[in-house]
Amino acid sequence: MKNTKQIIETARKLHIAVPGFNVPYPEMVQPVIAAIRDENSFALVELARVEWEKFGAISLETISGEYKRWSDDRSVRLHLDHVPVIDEDHKPVDYMGIVKRAIAAGYQSVMVDGSRLSLEENICATAEVAKLAHAAGLPCEAELGAVMGHEDGPMPPYEELLASGMGFTKVEEAVRFVLESGCDWLSVAIGNIHGAISEATRGQIKPQARLDIAHLSKLSLATSIPLVLHGGSGVKKDSIMNAVQNGIVKINVGTEIRQVYENGVQQGGVEMGQKMLYESTRTILRDFFEISGSADRIDALRD
Repeated sequence: MKNTKQIIETARKLHIAVPGFNVPYPEMVQPVIAAIRDENSFALVELARVEWEKFGAISLETISGEYKRWSDDRSVRLHLDHVPVIDEDHKPVDYMGIVKRAIAAGYQSVMVDGSRLSLEENICATAEVAKLAHAAGLPCEAELGAVMGHEDGPMPPYEELLASGMGFTKVEEAVRFVLESGCDWLSVAIGNIHGAISEATRGQIKPQARLDIAHLSKLSLATSIPLVLHGGSGVKKDSIMNAVQNGIVKINVGTEIRQVYENGVQQGGVEMGQKMLYESTRTILRDFFEISGSADRIDALRD
């Protein structure tokens, strides 16, 4: 079986998007995997720390157990998303302990988020996790720049954020970061924002983000590794397609599918939520990302 790093590198060569679907409830795992398989696509199923701390994922082991029940090695891999060094409540996190648990539980790639640290501290924390992941044969994702939206409290007006380049990943810092940290994939800030997670805002529609493609292209050329777009829900399709042609490979989708599932549960229980989630995920793969059949294309090049 090819590892996740090889698959993501193949997708980069082919300019194929690889969605990372966040599953903050165990009941979301089966319909998401079924949708990916039935569209003959390749995608990641992923879990962030905030999703077992503030949603219903229970634990990273719980989601791993569900993944193993339904997994399809040709279509999906399990990714540990967003393990912060300092969390959205500004508290330190035992990030190394969480990554060790994830490796033991069978996660096939991991992410450490040191973006709230100084550049030097982020490099050190990422290098520590990358060394651990590489020893287990797994790729490590990191984040540089400020992809906003996870903090409680008001965010700056989106147009102000975009126009000012507030929090954007700096090219010169990205070059140093990739070289010194040893990360395999880099999450960048180019106008994208996370879905809100606070109790007051988690059900609200996200602002429709736009992406600075010129800045993205510079980051891609300078770093030469697969780049990641967090906060993919709500970004216009043409921006996503343009981003995939300019270095973005992995694209996180969380808010969009979570709200579909939660709305379905409210309307008719878990079974209704799963049905709506399955159909929504197939639509996202087929009509938004246009990657139906991508599993075949990735397999063909790897062979």
